[in-house]
Amino acid sequence: MDAGDSARLTLGLPWDLTWDPTCVIIARLQNCAFRKNFEETSMIGYVTLGTRDLKRAAAFYDKIAAEMGIERFIDSDTFIAWGGPDSGAGLGLGKPFDGKPMTVGNGVMVALAARDRAEVDRVYQLALSLGGTDEGPPGPRGEQGFYAAYFRDLDGNKLNAFVMG
Repeated sequence: MDAGDSARLTLGLPWDLTWDPTCVIIARLQNCAFRKNFEETSMIGYVTLGTRDLKRAAAFYDKIAAEMGIERFIDSDTFIAWGGPDSGAGLGLGKPFDGKPMTVGNGVMVALAARDRAEVDRVYQLALSLGGTDEGPPGPRGEQGFYAAYFRDLDGNKLNAFVMG
């Protein structure tokens, strides 16, 4: 396939996916062809986290994603991604492309948008039950209605589940 060509990528999902080789592997939700009636744009298309053990990390994130009603939409030997056309920013997971060891970014955190406080609580408890570590239990933060719980995954990546209001 030459630059500028596109190909239909069939993954057995309920939405159409067209691959544009000028886009990165996960096909950003707003500037590439992975859009299905996205009239509004968002600043973040997806986030990719590194892992030392893709199979082990995928089992962790499969359960977190399932709790949040999200499914895998890319699944290969080197990269897995969760999301969908109506789920907002996607989450990718893979071993570092440069072949160097995975490290955790100090100050980097992925925030998972929950539907309500109960889902924040469930995601947090699920993460800990799967071997994640506590970085701050569920509760209100500040005075603006922000409710969140913080945890680290099996590789030490920091995440939170949150809801406003």
